[in-house]
Amino acid sequence: MVLVSGTFFLCIFGTFLTRSGIVSSVHAFAQSSIGWWFVGFLAIMIAGAVWLILSRLDYLKSEARLESVVSRESSFMFNNLILLAAAFAILWGTLFPVISEAVTGEKITVGPPFFNRINIPIGLFLLFLTGVGPLFAWRRTSLESLRRNFQWPLAAGVALALGLFAAGMRHPYALMSFGLCLFVAWTILVEFFKGARAIRARTGQNLVRAAVELTHRNTRRYGGYIVHLGIVLMFVGFTGSAFNQSTTVEVKMGDRLSLGHYEMRVAEIRDGENDNYTWYNAVIEVSRGGQALGAMTPERRMYKASRQGTSEVAIRRRPNEDLYLNFAGMSDDNQRAVIQAFVFPLVSWIWIGFWVVAAGTLICLVPSKVRFQYTRLPAVRVGQKHVATLER
Repeated sequence: MVLVSGTFFLCIFGTFLTRSGIVSSVHAFAQSSIGWWFVGFLAIMIAGAVWLILSRLDYLKSEARLESVVSRESSFMFNNLILLAAAFAILWGTLFPVISEAVTGEKITVGPPFFNRINIPIGLFLLFLTGVGPLFAWRRTSLESLRRNFQWPLAAGVALALGLFAAGMRHPYALMSFGLCLFVAWTILVEFFKGARAIRARTGQNLVRAAVELTHRNTRRYGGYIVHLGIVLMFVGFTGSAFNQSTTVEVKMGDRLSLGHYEMRVAEIRDGENDNYTWYNAVIEVSRGGQALGAMTPERRMYKASRQGTSEVAIRRRPNEDLYLNFAGMSDDNQRAVIQAFVFPLVSWIWIGFWVVAAGTLICLVPSKVRFQYTRLPAVRVGQKHVATLER
């Protein structure tokens, strides 16, 4: 109940931050008096929630107790704790400039390195829980069960990390992430394989149809596994950010630039206008390893009415990496174009993972095919009493 209430209050607090102007951000509105109305609302709601929870604390206490750290209950607890730690880290980083200014009179800005340093380990631990949590037994998990469920997935994850290290990858978090992604994916696929194999042995269906039948029999469980698999695919995309590359150059027609495996030549720089905006764009021929990949045309627009500029980024999407070209503007002498080039490895896997998560969520909403039905049987005499029995 505390976490549910805290989530609601943080949503309102985020609205206060964007409306009050106390935090400078591209996501915040201009300073406004409306922000303090949210402070009053927060104060009243927090006081009410604290009173309600404390007055009913005896009813909120759990009757069960954790019997083992290695259990499904403990994995849920650790999941909540690590998400709480992530929320606190982000909240602290967001408010630190305001706190530092109030205490020392000097505003100290917290940048991306702080959030990456804190949240990358948190994210990796969440990924680990995604794999081990569903396979833990309720109450207590035996050592034999741990060995049977995790021996081969763990060996595969370690082998992948060692193989990538031998191939030249030296980013420690990337090695851990790729190893964990394989570990979690392996545990999920093994669950589907074991269940589908059992159905195939009974029905004679092929393995794919048996897997579909398995999912239909328990949509909440196996739909949840599909959601976890989607999270794994998203983490593959997140890990690719460790290898992002970028460059910014000033070029004129005929100049060449390179980034990573890509070679680019500026074939043409054009300008023009219409009733809505003026524009500049560049026709850039892209090749890789001597093979032509086609032309990309990033564009810069300046709208006449608002006097605001926008960029139309040219993107070449591929499963392994995306190439972005941005026309940032013209040089001071208006003779050269400023081109920004970015290579984002594996970013498409984030979108693939999103659709897998969406599919798993929809599967969870489908009623399971097999439901237990209880029928009342005739009462039987036990001592002096008649006891009704149920048959499933």
